[in-house]
Amino acid sequence: MQTVVIKGPSTLKGQIKISGSKNASLPIIISTLLAKDQCLIHNVPNLRDTRFLISILRDLGCDLDFQKNTLFIRSSAITKKSADYEYVRQMRASIVILGPAISRYKKFKIALPGGCSIGTRGIDLHLNALKLMGVKISIKNGYVIAERKKNNLNSIDHKFPKISVGATQNILMAASLANGKSTLKNCAIEPEVIDLINFLNKCGALIKVKNRTITVRGVEELKLQDYKVIPDRIEAGSYILATMATKGRLKLNNFNPKDLALPLKVYKEMGLKIKKLSNSSYEIYCKKLKSIKKISTKEFPGYPTDLQAQLIATQLKSGLNSKVVENIFENRFIHIPELRRFGANLSIKGKTVTIDKTSDLLGAEVMATDIRASFSLIIAAMMSKGKTVINRIYHLDRGYEDFDLKLKKCGVNIIRKK
Repeated sequence: MQTVVIKGPSTLKGQIKISGSKNASLPIIISTLLAKDQCLIHNVPNLRDTRFLISILRDLGCDLDFQKNTLFIRSSAITKKSADYEYVRQMRASIVILGPAISRYKKFKIALPGGCSIGTRGIDLHLNALKLMGVKISIKNGYVIAERKKNNLNSIDHKFPKISVGATQNILMAASLANGKSTLKNCAIEPEVIDLINFLNKCGALIKVKNRTITVRGVEELKLQDYKVIPDRIEAGSYILATMATKGRLKLNNFNPKDLALPLKVYKEMGLKIKKLSNSSYEIYCKKLKSIKKISTKEFPGYPTDLQAQLIATQLKSGLNSKVVENIFENRFIHIPELRRFGANLSIKGKTVTIDKTSDLLGAEVMATDIRASFSLIIAAMMSKGKTVINRIYHLDRGYEDFDLKLKKCGVNIIRKK
């Protein structure tokens, strides 16, 4: 199993090109199951999760070719109506295959998904909405078996009991080919959801968004069109926090600050400086890092849960009774014991982590626990004296394209080892 070794302390200096969004790419690739013809999807990150999804779709009979961040897809039909456990178990986003698959085909079976251990993240929100659309659902031997009797799914007027990115994406895709007009309320409106909608509309879908309500007027068919995926706002936020933590200076290319509006407001209050160089290029630096009093994670446009761990790590040497509250996932503090290995002064009470200033952080052997929390270990390692060994870096490879190469080019003493 691969590890990375980081010798600190390090200061992040140089330039980084932000990759395409993982959380936008996956549902866009999946949505091609709805349509005929072929297309090129550009700016797709070369990640472990992307490659897993491509393997799943190939196993279903889709024709795909992935070269240099561009994915060629021809998905006029799938020959296999089952997404098997050996593929699905490692990626929770695979459940989003069910909506478009059962919208186009009368029967489909998918293994219960796996992924990060950051909470229950149950699929009931997905399944209950599909039942309302006329899908018979049963769970047997670890598989979700879906079947519809009618030629098309029913349109629905439905309010999600909880805001969910995956459920929103799954059901709006299913509704794209349903009979009539569906109204979906209490939807997720993350940039990645909007990017999926923009792609589907380009392919002929009729989808509109107003506040947290999405209306989908079903059409007879969609035709694939070429598309470019948005930049990854979570990757950008992670490198921004690493720059702040190490008092570095970084040029970010392929970056859209509008997708990080609230986090950037918080970071500026902490001391971040941003200079616009062009429409997609910005220089960032931080000479003096200030502590935060309290921040809580919330669905977009609130502070993202996917940047919670990195923010905690950034505050390790500057926090003064700083508090971070996690409102999205109940198990998303599993990185705290690992950060303590560096000597971090952290305490947990319920949904709140309290950070107190630690003068000296020392390198340690630690373990990556999920995609985004893993980057908090990189930030801590860059702030620490001595050698840090990070194990189970496949989590990092699931969410951060070429993270070790990008960091190395910016002056970080980092080596990947097998």
